[in-house]
Amino acid sequence: MPYLAENHYGKSRVRLLKVVRGEQHQVQDWNVDVSLTGDFRECFVSGDNTGLLATDTMKNTVYAVARTSTATTMEAFALELAQFLASRNPLLMAVRIAIDERFWVRIKVRGEFHPSSFLQRGPERQTTLVELRQTPESSEPVEIVSGVKGLVLLKTAHSAFAGFKRDELTTLPETYDRLLGTEATITWRYTAAPENFAAARTGVMEALLTTFAEHDSLSVQQTLYAMAEAALAAEPLLAELSLTMPNRHNLPVDFSRFQPPFDYDNPNVIFVPTEEPQGHIHARVTRSAE
Repeated sequence: MPYLAENHYGKSRVRLLKVVRGEQHQVQDWNVDVSLTGDFRECFVSGDNTGLLATDTMKNTVYAVARTSTATTMEAFALELAQFLASRNPLLMAVRIAIDERFWVRIKVRGEFHPSSFLQRGPERQTTLVELRQTPESSEPVEIVSGVKGLVLLKTAHSAFAGFKRDELTTLPETYDRLLGTEATITWRYTAAPENFAAARTGVMEALLTTFAEHDSLSVQQTLYAMAEAALAAEPLLAELSLTMPNRHNLPVDFSRFQPPFDYDNPNVIFVPTEEPQGHIHARVTRSAE
């Protein structure tokens, strides 16, 4: 006999832009996903919708909570929204709120930042995932994971790849001077909510980017691990980081194939950027062995 082993439902891609007005306006541009897990068996099995919160109501709840919220970070808003939903829906066992943020910066006009005009920065998006659990067996009632996706990085020096295994199908030459490019997705899980989410994020991102810039890379794998190591050292409330850093290749142009006078040398200055295929490098780095 079929058994409903797991279920969840919710509202995805709820677009929200909030303007916090003052002498200097602030813009919060969020894409919100709401997912509920609970005792909804009868809805699935028999069509009984008693106690079922409509997904359209979830969308409206996002806007209503945002209207009076004083949250200045998406993590704080996600916690507030999750607690609001949990307090009003007794059938819920867990509420999961995922948010990604488009980042806006003020336009500079005659050397001064304009108080109410903005330029969107990208393509990276800041992210967070908050899960609030309401079951007695939950050892961690709240889980907070923050991060960034679409973070495009490039090193034009201090990057090598050599000493790798070679066989009959290996054509890649060893190199001690290559470009290292990636579009990274990085998340970090907190052991507890920091006092200031914005300051914690700034510290983590500074550690990640500084390490990427300064690291003498022998491989993407080595640089990835060094970045995670630096972030864990910078923020004591981090339990772990997950990093996915595909290797977006930049291939040197072979001018030797051209006829004179165009058979130039190419001292690592002219490249063809490629995104497919790309190397896929991923790791989860924790504070200690599990």
